[in-house]
Amino acid sequence: MEEFKKIEDLVDHAREYVNTRIDEAKLSVAEKSSGVIALLIARAVVGIVFLLSLLFASIAASYVLGSVLGRTWLGFLVVAGFYFLTGIIVWLSRERMIRLPIMNTIIDQLFKNDYSHEKD
Repeated sequence: MEEFKKIEDLVDHAREYVNTRIDEAKLSVAEKSSGVIALLIARAVVGIVFLLSLLFASIAASYVLGSVLGRTWLGFLVVAGFYFLTGIIVWLSRERMIRLPIMNTIIDQLFKNDYSHEKD
């Protein structure tokens, strides 16, 4: 009879261990995904502020170039051409300049805590 009690205790402990591991995995996934989401939101906000600043600086530069060149539309055309060339350069190097840094940032954020546990 005592053997059955020991077996029941062992099964209860095993079930409790498995449930604890599942809860730990859920918490780990929640922590990592919330970290990635927070990072993406923070970068998006900074990017929006940067783009608005760039927009107003571009408009100002267009007017300055337009007054120097004698025609306002020509200043806007020069700035548009500059952005067009910049867009072509970014498009041609999108793998190295955009995709890989974003992937590396997300992977670093996801596995940041795993590396610190391994070193302990």
